[in-house]
Amino acid sequence: MFHNPCMTAPSPDAELMALIDRVGQRDETALRLLYERCSPKLFGLALRVVRQNEWAEDVLQEAFMTIWRVAGDYRASLSPPMAWMGLIVRSRALDLLRKRTADRANVTQEFDELMADTLESDAANPMDTADASEQAWALHQCLQQLEGRQREVVSLAYLRDLSHGELSEQLKLPLGTVKTWIRRGLEKLRLCMNRFA
Repeated sequence: MFHNPCMTAPSPDAELMALIDRVGQRDETALRLLYERCSPKLFGLALRVVRQNEWAEDVLQEAFMTIWRVAGDYRASLSPPMAWMGLIVRSRALDLLRKRTADRANVTQEFDELMADTLESDAANPMDTADASEQAWALHQCLQQLEGRQREVVSLAYLRDLSHGELSEQLKLPLGTVKTWIRRGLEKLRLCMNRFA
C-alpha cells in the first residue's frame, strides 16, 4: 500500500524533513516526492485563500518554486514541515490576491491617465492642443465623480474594449449590473461633460 505521510496522523514529519533537506541540496527527485505527498493538502489551503482553482494552481506552483529556492534555510527546530510549507503557500496566495487587486486598480488609473493626457502630437495648432487638453481634463474630472466600481467597469469597457459579457465574467458581477453601470456611467459622463462645454 502506498504510504502518504501528509494524509496520516502519527509522525510524517521525519520523512518530510528528510525530503526538505534533500531539496535543500538541489535533489529534484526529492522535490517531486514532496510535491506528490503534500500538494493535495497545500492546494486545499491555497484554494481556501484565493477561492479559484486556476489561481490556487498558480499559487501551488509558485510555492514549490519558493520551497526549491529556500529549502536549505528550513530549520525543523523552528517549525514542523507542513506548517512551514503552509506558511509559504499562504504567503504566495496573499501575494497573488494583492497583485490581482493592484492590477485592477492600475487599469482604472491607466484609463484616468489616458483620458487626462493631451493629444499634442495629433494637434494641428496650439489652439487645438488647448481644446483637446481641456476636453481630456474635463473627462478626467467627470470620471472622478463616478463611484469606484462603476468607474472601473466603464474604464475597462473602453480602455480594454471588453464586451458586457467579458466584463461580467472578469469582474464576477451579474451581466445586468454591468450593463446598468455602463449605461448610467455614460449618462453621468455626458451630463458632466455638458457642464464643461
